[in-house]
Amino acid sequence: MTNIKKQLSPDQQQELLKTLKTRFEKHMDRHKGVEWAKVQAKLEANPDKLWSLNEMEFTGGEPDVVSFENTKADEYIFCDCSAESPKGRRSICYDHEALEKRKEHKPDDSAINMAADMGVELLTEEQYRELQKHGNFDLKTSSWVVTPTDVRKLGGALFCDRRYNTVFLYHNGADSYYAARGFRGLLKV
Repeated sequence: MTNIKKQLSPDQQQELLKTLKTRFEKHMDRHKGVEWAKVQAKLEANPDKLWSLNEMEFTGGEPDVVSFENTKADEYIFCDCSAESPKGRRSICYDHEALEKRKEHKPDDSAINMAADMGVELLTEEQYRELQKHGNFDLKTSSWVVTPTDVRKLGGALFCDRRYNTVFLYHNGADSYYAARGFRGLLKV
């Protein structure tokens, strides 16, 4: 994803805000005590963040405001809340190094590259587990999560999913990719 205009038209902004507001109101349990008017004002003041949210939406992430610990009171945290790992971000390896390592059957992109292009962060294991308190996510898919440097240096990468009412953390070669594995993004506004 290069040479993309990272700004939405006024009509696109209004359409996205409408979608986000509808989702926000439908899932009030994800953000108790948060007022949409304040979220919207913050979004309108940060058009680059709206562009990133639009990318999350476009790739099937269904972003919504969620509550993670250790955040500033005036900083809203959006996360992909689609039931499964976002469809437009699957069949990708972990990072650019892993993508370059593959000589045959390369995936189109990597989780780290896509997240950077979208202006979002991959979830950490802790954030992934926190997200699971808001619903049952990745019952059929899995999502890459931030991998510690020492694991990545050895060629591995981490991913999570939810099975048997439990969140599992696994490892795989960073260059592996599967039709049912993608990544979930996080955006601070």
